[in-house]
Amino acid sequence: MKHVRMALFLIACLALACACQKKEAPVSGSAQKKLVVVTTLYPLYDFSRIIGGDKADVSLLLPPGVEAHSFSPRPEDAVRVTEADLFIFTNEFMEPWAVKFVKGLNSGKVTLIDSSKGVTFLKAGVEEGEGEPGHHEPGHHHGGGMDPHIWLDFANARIMVDNIAAGMCGKDPANRDYYLANAAAYKAELKKLDDDYRAGLSSCAKRTFLHGGHYAFGYLANRYGLRYESASAVNADAEPTPAKLIELVKQVRARDLKYVFSEELLSPRVSDMIAKETGASVLLLHGAHNISRDDFDHGVTFISLMRKNLANLRTGLECK
Repeated sequence: MKHVRMALFLIACLALACACQKKEAPVSGSAQKKLVVVTTLYPLYDFSRIIGGDKADVSLLLPPGVEAHSFSPRPEDAVRVTEADLFIFTNEFMEPWAVKFVKGLNSGKVTLIDSSKGVTFLKAGVEEGEGEPGHHEPGHHHGGGMDPHIWLDFANARIMVDNIAAGMCGKDPANRDYYLANAAAYKAELKKLDDDYRAGLSSCAKRTFLHGGHYAFGYLANRYGLRYESASAVNADAEPTPAKLIELVKQVRARDLKYVFSEELLSPRVSDMIAKETGASVLLLHGAHNISRDDFDHGVTFISLMRKNLANLRTGLECK
């Protein structure tokens, strides 16, 4: 009888333990619920997934392989954003539709984050009548529209990281320390990248780089004291004028440039034409607006793209 009572006691304890485990399961599932984040452009996606880590489910609104400047949200995107906790956009000049888009959803759940808060904008190129568009002299910022490509100044990128982290902390304060620690570690990587650019571009035979695409690299040129020319203005759909092409060909020859640059996801036709006319070679300079489907699937990162840019700039500018 004693053995029977002991067996019944053990069975009762086992049943109680199982019941407790079943009761605790929903709490555990709730604690693991991830922050849902939707971003517009690739840099925001990459920053957000690193800051959010395993506490956030981050997705990219812009389909991989699609050129960023011509993108506008689709009806199915409205559903994704409505169900998100955070919708993060670059700035009002890059995505002028973002604020109205979110307001039009009538959703009380999603919080809109402007990643550019606190950034000092540069103006893009020169106004009509002042010269050809797509021109940057170090230390001089002419008229024209504001340049939206703020992430290509890595000091700005660090500000963007802070804004994203603040948005995540505000929406999910229980994981505040986690987000801030990830943001601090990533900002240290961006600082190292900035230092490597400054050192790597400090002793170059050339200080001018020419680009057969739209005006995207003004922030990069400004930060490192370079002279920058693009074939077109900020709008990626703009076609370069014949006069601008003639000017670029003349500059390649006059400055004895051995390389011109093309950009991602756009036809290298203009760069190839300048290269053919001058005997120069073509190198890729990645603006990181977006990446190809293949790069996305292989986990290419913003920092890895920027390091490839540094290597190509050092080649193109004949750096020691």
